[in-house]
Parts: sequence; C-alpha cells; structure tokens
Amino acid sequence: MDMNFLQEMISSITQRNAASRRRMLDRVSPDHQSLLAACRELLASDGEASSIALARRALDLYARLDADEKRRFFEALAADFAADPEAIEQAYRAYREAGDNTTLHALFQACEPGRQELFRRLNLASGGTYDLVRMRQDLLGMLRDHPEFPAVDADFEHLFSSWFSRGFLVLRRIDWHTPAAILEKIIDYEAVHAISDWQDLRRRLDPTDRRCFAFFHPAIGDEPLIFVEVALHKGLPDRVQPILERGRRDVDEPEAADTAAFYGISNCQTGLRGISFGNFLIKQVVQELKQELPNLKYFVTLSPVPGFRRWLEALRDDPDSGLDPQAREVLGELETPGWHRDEAGAERLRDTVRPLAAHYLLGLKDDSGHPLNRVARFHLGNGARLHRINWLGDTSDKGLEQAAGLMVNYLYVLDEIERNHEQFTARGTIACSSEVRDLNKRAKKLIKGEQVR
Repeated sequence: MDMNFLQEMISSITQRNAASRRRMLDRVSPDHQSLLAACRELLASDGEASSIALARRALDLYARLDADEKRRFFEALAADFAADPEAIEQAYRAYREAGDNTTLHALFQACEPGRQELFRRLNLASGGTYDLVRMRQDLLGMLRDHPEFPAVDADFEHLFSSWFSRGFLVLRRIDWHTPAAILEKIIDYEAVHAISDWQDLRRRLDPTDRRCFAFFHPAIGDEPLIFVEVALHKGLPDRVQPILERGRRDVDEPEAADTAAFYGISNCQTGLRGISFGNFLIKQVVQELKQELPNLKYFVTLSPVPGFRRWLEALRDDPDSGLDPQAREVLGELETPGWHRDEAGAERLRDTVRPLAAHYLLGLKDDSGHPLNRVARFHLGNGARLHRINWLGDTSDKGLEQAAGLMVNYLYVLDEIERNHEQFTARGTIACSSEVRDLNKRAKKLIKGEQVR
C-alpha cells in the first residue's frame, strides 16, 4: 500500500473527527469533570486516528478551564492517576520470586503513574507538546499551596527531560533578518536586560560585533526555548551599559575581537523549568563562534547577581550577623538616592561590597550544598571559573536594586571546563581566580565570628 496515501487518509479522518469534536466541544460546559471524561476516553482508545482527535479534544477542553477548574483537574491527576499500590506490591512479589527481566519490566510498568501515559497520549495531538508545556506552567504556579502536586510535576519533568533532550534541539542564529514573529518573542522573553522597542532589538542584532543564538524544538515550532546574546569585545568587559548603549561598538570588525562576552541568557518557557538547556547552548555557541572567528581567545559572561543586595541588606540589618560596625555604617549609604554617582561614597562602598560579594558567591550554600546564587550555580555547574567581580557593572535601576550594581565575569576556559565541572559536581569545589580568592580573604575582616572560606 502507498504509505503517502495511508498518511493522507489518516490525516483526513483525524481532521474530520477533530472538526466534529470541536462542534461538540462548543456545546460542552468547560469543567474538570468533562476533561477527565475525555482523558479516560483517550486512555481507552486503541486507534491512532481516534486517539489524535481525542487528545486534541482534551487539550482544547483544558484550555477553556478557569484557574479553579484547572486546580481540580490537577487534584484528580494526583489522586486518581497515580500508580496503584496493590499492583506494585503484586509485581514486587513476583520479581522477588523470579528475579528475571520479565518480572522486572512488569514492576517498572506497575510503578509508573497512569498520568504519564495520559501525557504521552495527549502529546499525540498536533501542537500537543507546547500545550503540555503550558499546562505544566499552570501547575508550577500552584505547587506552593498544594503539597500533593509535586508528584504530578515530577511526571511532567521526567517526560520533558526525554522529549527535550539535546538530540532534539536545533540551534539557530537570530539576526535582523529572522522572521518578525520570532523577533517579537525575543523582545518579550528577554529576562536580563529588557529590550525597549524594535530599534533597541536592532542595536543588539544588526551590528557586526553582535551575535544571538537560540535553541528551538521541532515540536513547538517558532517558540524559542532559550537564547543568548553575545558581544564581540577586545578584552574582558566589566560594564554592561557600554554594550547596551546606542551606537556603541568595541571593535570595528569581528576579526579584531579576542573575546566573546555572553551578556544575556534568557529561558523562554516557564513550563520547562528544571530542563537544562543553557549548558548545551553555551558550549555549542562557543563552538560556532570559534569556527567563525578563530582569533577568539576568551569566552566570558557578564552576569547579574540577583538576590545579592537583599542578602547584603539582611547582613547589615541583623545585629547578630557579626558585621564590622564600620562596614555596617558604610553599607547604610546604599539607601542614599544616587549613591553610585558620588565618587567618594562609591569608593567606600566598593571596598566593602566586593569582598562581601566574594564571600556570598564562594561561601554561601543552599540546602543541597550548592552556591546560594542561582546564576553562580548555573555557570559553575557548567564548568566556568568565577573570574572577576565588577564594581558598578550595571548601574540601571534593576542592576542597583538586585545587586548594588555588581556584575560578575564567569570565564569559560575550554581546557578547564570538564575538570571544573567534575570537581564542582563531585566535591562542590568552585574554580575561581586569585583576585576573587583574595577578596574572599578580606571578607574575614568584615564578618567577625563567621568562618569565611
């Protein structure tokens, strides 16, 4: 039989069924019960064409639910589509008796929650992958108030880690000639340094010393997953404002640059939180740039330090923090409007804030023993070196508010990446420059009674 004819026939049947079900959908009151009924019908289906139509009907129903009905749907997923404890117990007893691959496979199947198969079948629908990403985005917004929902989220993350593995990702360069629909998304999704308008976007994409790369996935079309903005530079940049300024260019020709500076990395899909793209993106972009511009020697970030000022103010305001009284007084100057424009005051703050920043990045850990700062966790986990702490690297309102103007260079030394990654993962060792190490030693004089490593 002609396979093209068969595919066209299935597609035709699916489209007719979908049109019929859409007409039916318009007459159905959108609630979680009707959605659950559609999901059970989908799980019971054994035909490809009917399953595709049923999956689309269920996803369309979900899209019409209000927030409360979506919550009820997730509650049902957590309670009614979990693994069956009795089936697990029976499968485990069979495995203990036989101990062979057949009973082991049966145990694996018994342990898998029914909602994983439901998600797989929903993914049959055209556009189903992106619909499921947005479904998880809704779920993530409810996790804090519903302790039973993380189990549902774990199933989403388990499937997404396979569906969005590196082998499925497509790297594309973004420039001023990229379709407008994608460029508009770049404006919307920029999360580090806001893009004010189309002209601002053009300044970041069109000049010969700029590059932008994004990962896409075939199943979700022109929706970028993550993108990175790059400035070609002579030497390592320590301030972001010159990079963002209108008409400012550090090198006239790309071949004159010796440094590629990653100054903005933005994740685009909240529903894919926890799925790692950034490490693959940076490493592949380094390869692309190295191939295009062999003269490049340094690959470095110019990164924000979100949360640092909040920690700094908590340290200052806590009478039991052990902070040196003179340092406490100096940090009070952060409350003075326009403090960064006062040369003498800014110098006093620099001598206090930079050592404390080194301590914050090197010494403060979360419950799992990783750096408290999420940007540091990302780059150090990728094998970068904490190279330099830049005073007044970002004097925008956002930069002053989140990090007292600090920015950080994380240096990717190609011959060190794997070793740094392994040491960080296995022992929590942070690769850093002697300059940062010296700053951290100075922090010992500022925080009494606390061991500063």
